[in-house]
Amino acid sequence: MFVEVCANSFRSALNAQNAGANRIELCSELAVGGITPSYGLLKEVFSNLTISIHVLIRPRSGDFCYSDTDFEIMKHDINLCKKLGCHGIVSGMLHQGMNIDIERTRELIALADPLPFTFHRAFDSVPNPLQAVKVLEDVGVKRILTSGQQPTAVKGLTLLRELQENFSGIIIPASDINPKNIKQFVDGTFKEIHFSASSQEKRIAKQFIPINSTKHFDETHQTFADQQTIKQMISLINE
Repeated sequence: MFVEVCANSFRSALNAQNAGANRIELCSELAVGGITPSYGLLKEVFSNLTISIHVLIRPRSGDFCYSDTDFEIMKHDINLCKKLGCHGIVSGMLHQGMNIDIERTRELIALADPLPFTFHRAFDSVPNPLQAVKVLEDVGVKRILTSGQQPTAVKGLTLLRELQENFSGIIIPASDINPKNIKQFVDGTFKEIHFSASSQEKRIAKQFIPINSTKHFDETHQTFADQQTIKQMISLINE
């Protein structure tokens, strides 16, 4: 089975390579499901690793319904990744009704060409997954990363198997796959598997002041800087 590790840093990417992974999906900020990594991280990883590297193209956290400006950013990032030597693109777009944004997904696939295109876990929000795999197959998607529309891949295993039966490409099970449950996916159904193998170490200095904000972790809301509030605050400063 082909192993893809979700790597959120240079350290993670190097560990994946040294451990024998076949490929990494490079991203940043696992806490929000991953966003596009910085230029510096991309360059360092491409310069020092030899295994296959696919890059997540997701311009922000939150939903997968992107503005025209978001879309332009995604296209710039794909072009940059191609120039740096990327081996594959991982991305996806939805309409407000959670159906696949076919037109713009097709445009991303064309821009990524000749690199293979993986449709990421935006897939887990589509209302009709069996229809969606056919749509993605028709537009040229080679892989679909999915938990089977469940919080974990184990809970979505039945749908994952059904999706693979109905898709000529590769269904990649993902989400909370770990040493205790990975054998459940090794039954010949799946050719590839995706996990982060995340571990944490405590690295807090004395008098550390946390800067995390829990209000920004609700995926049903998109955080943005409010123009009127900014104007109000500037006005107050200038009184």
